[in-house]
Amino acid sequence: MASLALRADEPSFARADGYEPVARAIDYLVNNFESAPSLEATAEHIGLSPAHFQRVFKEGAGISPKRFLQFLAAGEAKQAFERGESILDAAFAAGLSGPSRLHDLFLVAEAMTPGAYKKKGEGETIRYAFVDGPFGEALIGATDKGIAWLAFSGHCSRAPVLDEMKGDWPAARFIEDPAFVKPLAVKAFAFAQGQREGDPLRLHVQGTNFQLKVWNALLHIPFGEVVTYGSIAQEIGAPRAQRAVGAAVGANMISLLIPCHRVILSSGVIHNYRWGVARKKAILAMEKALTAA
Repeated sequence: MASLALRADEPSFARADGYEPVARAIDYLVNNFESAPSLEATAEHIGLSPAHFQRVFKEGAGISPKRFLQFLAAGEAKQAFERGESILDAAFAAGLSGPSRLHDLFLVAEAMTPGAYKKKGEGETIRYAFVDGPFGEALIGATDKGIAWLAFSGHCSRAPVLDEMKGDWPAARFIEDPAFVKPLAVKAFAFAQGQREGDPLRLHVQGTNFQLKVWNALLHIPFGEVVTYGSIAQEIGAPRAQRAVGAAVGANMISLLIPCHRVILSSGVIHNYRWGVARKKAILAMEKALTAA
């Protein structure tokens, strides 16, 4: 069985404020970036002093609010798209160390066997918890083999998100266990910000052979870049299967870590993200800003 390992250190900063103010600030900046909110205006919206907000955001997001705002400009997504095809090819040719200095990450796929997949989680125990993250509240579920679910609950009720996870693993046993999930969450969010040292963080994925092939291709997209559905279809040897590729990308159950957010339309339009287009734009902007830092 292959295994998916991600290396990430626990951030040195002790988040006394948690991720919650960072997530609210990101939402505010995404919704208002065209008017270029000032540091003072954003801090006031969050309810913190400008100096304290600047520190909290930088420590929680890895970049300053101003830097993040710059990379929300519409032109950035277009420029990344225009470079996407060749960057994807180069990344595959070079292995998992892409051109970004942040993308020298160790990624290995470990998926369920076909037999285990058919059993839909039978014999597995999934420990889960809702946790605050830089892009809003998320539900993380993990087996002893690794993270099996990472979905944003955002501003909606928790119940549908939890039901969705349980529906995807109908034969598994579920235990709410924040203590088990917390260290995984710290590493997952650090990894999403390009931090890459420390003990491996493993993923436990289940899917069809085609889905696994598509998800493996997603792991090769360099941090901070985007590619098209057509690029993925070409890479996996199914150039006419763009619609099926789109369905497989949409079926990804582990957000951030399997970066389905890095796939866009050939027109350059950012759309069709399971957890909302605004969140997809925020994640891409964050990655671009961190890569350029």
